[in-house]
Amino acid sequence: MEDIINARCGWAGTDELYIKYHDEEWGKPVTDDKTLFEFLVLESAQAGLAWITILRKREGYREAFHGFDVEKVAQMTPEDIDRLMQFDGIVKNRLKINSTVNNAKLFMAVQKEFGSFYQYALSFFPGRQPVVNNFKTLSQIPA
Repeated sequence: MEDIINARCGWAGTDELYIKYHDEEWGKPVTDDKTLFEFLVLESAQAGLAWITILRKREGYREAFHGFDVEKVAQMTPEDIDRLMQFDGIVKNRLKINSTVNNAKLFMAVQKEFGSFYQYALSFFPGRQPVVNNFKTLSQIPA
C-alpha cells in the first residue's frame, strides 16, 4: 500500500465511506463531549474488527444508542440490551453492548469530576494542549 495517494493516506483506499471518514474526521481534533462519546462507543465496538465494519454500521449505532446521548445510554436496561442483541444495525455482542452502557455511566462521572470529558482528555497532554502534527508519510507517524 502506498503511503500518500492524492493527499490521502493509502489506507483510505477507494471505499467512499473510508474516504469521507479520512477527509472529514480522521486526525481532526474533537472538543465536544457528544462526539467524544460517539467515538468511545464506536472504537469500543471496533475491537477485533475492521474499522470499515463499524463505519458501515455507524447509523445503526446512532439509532441503537439514542443518537449517542450519554445520559440516555447510561439509563439503558437489561431489556434494552436484550433488544439490541436482535438489532442488525450494530455488532451483536452482549459484552460490547453492556460495555457501552457501563462506559456511558463512567463517561458521565468523568464529566462531573472534570467539567467535561474533553477537559479530562486534555489533562494527558503537555501543557493541556493537543499535539498537532503535519506528517507527510505514514512512516513518520509514531507507533
